[in-house]
This record gives sequence, C-alpha cells and structure tokens, in this order.
Amino acid sequence: MFLVRFGEKGRERPGILRGSAVVDLTEHLPGVPDIGPEFFEGGWLEKAVAVKAPGRELDVRLGSPVIRPEKIICLGKNYADHAKEGGMSLPGEPLLFCKTPNVLNGPQDDVALPLTSGQVDWEVELAVIVGKRGKRIPRERAMEHVAGFCVMNDVSGREAQFGDKQWFRGKSFDGFAPLGPALATPDEVLDVNNLVLKTRVNGVLMQHGTTADLIFDIPAIIEYVSADISLAPGDIISTGTPAGVGIFRDPPVTLAEGDVVECWISGLGTLRNRMVKSD
Repeated sequence: MFLVRFGEKGRERPGILRGSAVVDLTEHLPGVPDIGPEFFEGGWLEKAVAVKAPGRELDVRLGSPVIRPEKIICLGKNYADHAKEGGMSLPGEPLLFCKTPNVLNGPQDDVALPLTSGQVDWEVELAVIVGKRGKRIPRERAMEHVAGFCVMNDVSGREAQFGDKQWFRGKSFDGFAPLGPALATPDEVLDVNNLVLKTRVNGVLMQHGTTADLIFDIPAIIEYVSADISLAPGDIISTGTPAGVGIFRDPPVTLAEGDVVECWISGLGTLRNRMVKSD
C-alpha cells in the first residue's frame, strides 16, 4: 500500500495511491485522522489495508505523506563513500542529529532558499516512518516498529551548518525536507537492504548509491536510537546519504534559484523540487 496526503497546502486529506489513481480515505473510513501520530496509534493503517476501492484519477498536489511527527531523527556519515568524500573518519556508532517538523515539504513543492545561509546542498536518503511506539527495542524486533518507507531530501544549508559548528540551523530551514512521494508499507519493498538511490540536479546525475552500503542498517539504527529515546508513531528516521553531495565536489556545486533537484529510490518513486527565492 502507498499512502499519500493530497490536496492544497494546509488542507490535505489522507489517501491511498493506486497507480495514478487516488483513493480518498475520508470517503471510506469515517473519522479517519490525517496521516500522523493518531493515524498510526489508532490502528488506522490496518483499517486502510482493508479498503479495496480502485480510486479516481485526480490531478492533485501531493503533500508530505506524514504530518506532525514528534521527531525527525537523521544520520550523518552513514555511507562510507560519503564520509570519504568529506575527508571524515567513519563513525564507531550512529551519528545522530535532528531536523524540526517545519522542514517537511511535499514531493513536488518548491524549496525556498534561506536568506541567512548560502551553499544549499542536496542529500537523497531513505526515510523510515515509525508506526509503533517503543523504547529499548532489540534489533530482532526493530522492523515490527516500522510503518513504511519514503524518499527524503535532507536539504542542507552548508554555510550555516559549518559556520555555526553545529547542524541545527543549517538542517532546519523551512521546507528543507521534501518527503514522499508516498509512504510505502513494508510489503511493497522487496529488499530494503538493496535499494538504489539517485539524485539528479537539472538532469545531471550527482548521486548514485545503494542501501547495501549503509554502515548501520535500519535495525541497528532503531536499536541504538531507542535505547534511551522513545520512538513514537509518526516519527521519521532518515538513514543518511551516499556520496555525491555538492559541497565536497571540486569545485563545490551548490543550488541556486531555478535549479531542480530530483531524488529517486527504486520502488519508492521520485521527489522533484525547484529552488526558489524566499518571500
């Protein structure tokens, strides 16, 4: 099942994407909440599975497939080739940082370039959506807590990230996490440990990697994070990016107004976001 939120910004409704058709879950599941913590904790994911309607062909905007996550947990240096391109040593344990919920953006929405940071960069990542609350989750039970997977672009304002000497501001500008295009439930993903990731900027291939090269795989990440941080339904864990980001190229390549970034993961689809000037 591929879950989506569709409609204009601020008025999205939960749905199921079937090919190019959309099933409006509000028409089939009275009282269904938006796709966020209440949706997962209230058992609505299981109820949605039972909806067999074919849907309708709709020319609509897709929003971020998840709303109001309690936490967006990200990993740095989780691909050896990415660490190497930045001249960094490999971490001995997962390197965590957070993005704030204001970063969430639709899979085809514009990304506004911030006024206070240049050197805006791309990072295609596999995002894991938590579906079940837990703490101190053992590796062997970690996947029981996963609702599904999305493509995420961990957009980064490198000038702020490196200039501040900590990552909060440079990672948390408004709209700096396009997510989607849908939340794919685990049954839709044949092998989460062997997914291909690609980024193209203005049609030029910049990143090409595979989740087979993750230093810490999803069960290891969930076990590590949940040791002392409770995971909540709707939380997002973004698992890191392969080599090919712009800032470590020679010379560096960063994003400007009008540039289009496409992030793709096999079986999960494509984000396509244009960089625009801030209001």
